[in-house]
Amino acid sequence: MVPYPDISPEIIRVGPFAVRWYGMMYLIGFASSYLLVRHQVKAGSETRKRVRRDREEEGVRSFKPADIDSLYSYIVLGLLLGARLGYVIFYNLSFYLEHPLEMFAVWHGGMSFHGGLIGSIAMGYLFSRKFRTDFWHTADLVSVTAPIGLGLGRLGNFINGELYGRVADVPWAMVFPSGGPLPRHPSQLYEFFLEGVVLFTVLWTLRRKNYETGVLTSLFVILYGAFRFFVEFFREPDVQLGYVLGIFTMGQVLCMSMVVVGAIILYLRIAASHR
Repeated sequence: MVPYPDISPEIIRVGPFAVRWYGMMYLIGFASSYLLVRHQVKAGSETRKRVRRDREEEGVRSFKPADIDSLYSYIVLGLLLGARLGYVIFYNLSFYLEHPLEMFAVWHGGMSFHGGLIGSIAMGYLFSRKFRTDFWHTADLVSVTAPIGLGLGRLGNFINGELYGRVADVPWAMVFPSGGPLPRHPSQLYEFFLEGVVLFTVLWTLRRKNYETGVLTSLFVILYGAFRFFVEFFREPDVQLGYVLGIFTMGQVLCMSMVVVGAIILYLRIAASHR
């Protein structure tokens, strides 16, 4: 067994105000994504096979550096709203139907990655319609950078001692402060490695290939869904839900849907390249 590291969730506190590691991780993640998207655009990634000629004839233009600030305003709004609504709908709907005002009590916690993804996609689509950019090209630029924030977010969960794993007897198991006396899988670190380090490495490497627009986005959806589905076997199920569909968690059900949707998108985008 490995001792759980004694790391304060707070970086610094001044009176009633505190800067927490969890929030700082997401701030760094957003900043990294923003800078890497800017790097891709300035490096001329938009000159590769990202906006097809027929799309240009329809009035769709290439993504430009001046668009980045507006894009992230849309994405962050969609992420926050979607993550909260996703948690309400997917993870605790009966409670919020009985206590509707609690939907707005975000300080009590409760955010869903899958809801945040849906919200980000929806707002990204609205951005592309308003600014006449190619949706799939824009999605590819962001998708290859998203694993940074996802991985850092899991480190924040680890520092907070939340979303820990199931009881385990592996040599690296840990006793989490709020997880009872038994050692558990540090599943947050598994997710950090797979959904953060591995996923980013794969997508950032593949971005140099001359794929049809949307292929990188579909690979992000497929690989994240597969990695998260696997790690959920080591993660403690949500206490209010337990298992659904027999041995699966709600997270796994949503991830299976991601893999299916991602595979459909991949097929359609590859088919589009042969037209």
